[in-house]
Amino acid sequence: MSEVVVDRFSRSRLLFGEDFARLQSAKILICGGGGVGGAAIEALYRSGAVNLSVIDCDRFEITNQNRQLGSECLGELKCEVFARKFKGMTPIVARIDEEFLSEFDLAQFDFIIDAIDDVGAKIALALRCSEAGVDFVSSMGGAKRLDPSKIEIRSIWRTQGDPLARKIRSELRKRGFAGDFDVVCSSEPPRVKSMGSFMGVTASFGLFIASYVVRRLIGDQA
Repeated sequence: MSEVVVDRFSRSRLLFGEDFARLQSAKILICGGGGVGGAAIEALYRSGAVNLSVIDCDRFEITNQNRQLGSECLGELKCEVFARKFKGMTPIVARIDEEFLSEFDLAQFDFIIDAIDDVGAKIALALRCSEAGVDFVSSMGGAKRLDPSKIEIRSIWRTQGDPLARKIRSELRKRGFAGDFDVVCSSEPPRVKSMGSFMGVTASFGLFIASYVVRRLIGDQA
């Protein structure tokens, strides 16, 4: 009878069994450490996916505190706060744009998560991931909503009620993109025009992403 390991991942081992080793070895890149990305980071690391790299150039501000994990560390770089909290995580302080992506090796990762707010950066990342042949999932609009039960995972070409996804599709068509990738989105119409947000939805976006990535990595249905 094998010895039971008692540590922070004991319950994860019980759930994943032999697949746990895949999670621990998988190299995952999270682009954006805000409300969505931060929740994904927390869920992935706590599940045993510890080989994480996080790209973000922003610092925590007071207006982040309604929804962002780690935002009590006002003025500090988001990716460095998470790296201090989770041993072994690699923080990359950089602004994601076409120039950065042209010099950054995406192919070194097993999975890439887009939790960026900037439309141009999201499009550039999607195109580069497609070129590199890396598994990729993107977060659409989590702000301005209240109902997490409306969250789902769909093809970027098949979302409903998400203005951000509609804009992304338009820009992808302009660039002649004929590929496909999955997104986490919501069918709930935005409730306001401003950037109001609710952690019950933004964090749920991140948790949906974490679940999707874990299931893909262990070969489960996703």
